Amino acid sequence: MKLLYGSGLRITEGIRLRVHDIEFEMKSITVRSGKGDKDRITTFPASVIPMLKTHLAKIRILHAQDISQGNGSVYLPHTLERKYKNAAKEWQWQYVFPPGNMSTDPRIGITRHHHVDPSMVNKAIKTAVRKAGLHKHITAHTYYHPYDSARPRGCESVG
Repeated sequence: MKLLYGSGLRITEGIRLRVHDIEFEMKSITVRSGKGDKDRITTFPASVIPMLKTHLAKIRILHAQDISQGNGSVYLPHTLERKYKNAAKEWQWQYVFPPGNMSTDPRIGITRHHHVDPSMVNKAIKTAVRKAGLHKHITAHTYYHPYDSARPRGCESVG
């Protein structure tokens, strides 16, 4: 949730992040196919770096286990899977937030990790709001709005 708020990410942008979209040195995230199917670059606060690096280390172990079991591929957008034959199993293409279990891709019948479902994020937010004793309707989209109104228009698009 810190990453969503600190980076001004919509929920679908956050759950679809891939490892290569995060640039720690520049504290930036490339959002691919965001609203309007446009790419953009956004920043993230330095305070999320330790948490994010720890999370990615755990995901890398999970990925290595999947590879050793003959799995470990992810869905690749558009025609990238045909263009780069082994890219679907490479670390850089893995989702930053995969679910705990694999699922079968209904289009081609391959078992693989996808990204977490947005409902899982919203359930976690709802639980946190209840535990904090807040009596407001708060969702992941609530995090996006304060950032969106402060962002200069037209300067964040990527090629």
